[in-house]
Amino acid sequence: MEVINTINDYLWTYVMVGLLLGGALFFTVYTRGVQFKMIPQMFKLLFESSKNYENPDDPINKKKTISSFQAFAVSLASRVGTGNIAGVAIAIALGGPGSVFWMWIVALIGSANAFIESTLAQLFKVRDKDAFRGGPAYYIMKGMHKRWWAITFSVLITLTFGLAFNTVQANTIVTAFQGTFGLPPLWVGIVTTVISLLVICGGIQRISKVSEIVVPIMAGCYILMAIYIICAHITDFPAVISLIVRNAFGIEQIMGGGVGMAIILGVKRGLFSNEAGEGSTPNAAATADVSHPVKQGLIQTLGVFTDTMLVCTSTAFIILCSGVFDSGLNGIELTEAALKSETGEFATWFLAVAIYLFAFTSVIANYYYGETNLNFIYKNKWIIYAFRLCVGGTLMIGALSSLEFVWAISDITMGLMTLCNMTAILFLGKYAVKCLRDYLKQLKEGKDPQFTYKVIPEIEDEIKEAWPD
Repeated sequence: MEVINTINDYLWTYVMVGLLLGGALFFTVYTRGVQFKMIPQMFKLLFESSKNYENPDDPINKKKTISSFQAFAVSLASRVGTGNIAGVAIAIALGGPGSVFWMWIVALIGSANAFIESTLAQLFKVRDKDAFRGGPAYYIMKGMHKRWWAITFSVLITLTFGLAFNTVQANTIVTAFQGTFGLPPLWVGIVTTVISLLVICGGIQRISKVSEIVVPIMAGCYILMAIYIICAHITDFPAVISLIVRNAFGIEQIMGGGVGMAIILGVKRGLFSNEAGEGSTPNAAATADVSHPVKQGLIQTLGVFTDTMLVCTSTAFIILCSGVFDSGLNGIELTEAALKSETGEFATWFLAVAIYLFAFTSVIANYYYGETNLNFIYKNKWIIYAFRLCVGGTLMIGALSSLEFVWAISDITMGLMTLCNMTAILFLGKYAVKCLRDYLKQLKEGKDPQFTYKVIPEIEDEIKEAWPD
């Protein structure tokens, strides 16, 4: 743990915070604030079906393609997980209420990173039988012609999502169920592993169908619970907002080094949750069948806001309104104590079920990210079968490991993966901006934007497979 924490401190203190926030500011200016000025368009596009775009010469079977909403649900399934409940609680417990402010900053400006990476994923996607496939490995390979870089990213995301992040999900499930029902970690781990394997063996179609049903329901119920608690403390709400802002910039925190801790933990836990710039959600974004790359880029940008500004903020307000944030508890136990103080014993049952659904959908989405990148490295069904077994094994490891260990390992792999992806999109972002300009031009002309490879002639050979004339 001492070695792991030393690596994490260096990586996040000196590299990741500056790269993420610096890159986000650069893309916010470069796209003229696309994440703010295009919000109405994001909502308009969200529920558009892939059936709205029909190309009679397209060999892709439309009945088996993934709609914009399904791709959004898969990426949201990965985003909305234990990071929203346990991760936010950890940030508040260790970094103070000010860390919530920096989560908001990461979401607001970091969503520009999400737009760029998801648009690139659509632009450079490839056909794969009855679906599309893509992500950072594909746009690094086709846009930069650096196969070693693409493979490095593929290995890192497979380790991060397919293995490390799933230990976090399993660990949080076990903690919640052990505290609520007194169930032994071994049996909770076994049940979670079996159910997860049954779903992930069905491929992206089954994963997307489960996600589009479970994710909106579980997120909606959790947000309603937060609204109830906020309404119960409506007179204290201004004081809670003041506490967050004061703690983010306060004199006491500056003198004690607390501001730096709040920023680092806010960025860490914010990134773990919303994944903007991390390189994960582009793998889901690439699967959508849309008429223009920017459409899915905008929809995935909305996912960042949904995750952080709604779900993460709900957890933060639950904890801060309850007044138990400085009780010495950490992780899911802090969130559970906050809910229990507000709603009684019902909270422990509700949170245990919510945690299971949050974590379960994250596990199956995380698996898909690993699978698609293993197929990029070398497509072989036996490798995928072995990977599925490894996912099951890491779920068991997470169920039986300590909270500190699983989060520390995840922070290292997440940081390295994000470093790899952010560097790539800083080089390739110009193509996403060209797509955006083409999209805005067609909107201004009153058209439903349609993209062809001729829009960006310098890379037409790399993109004409998915974007015919």
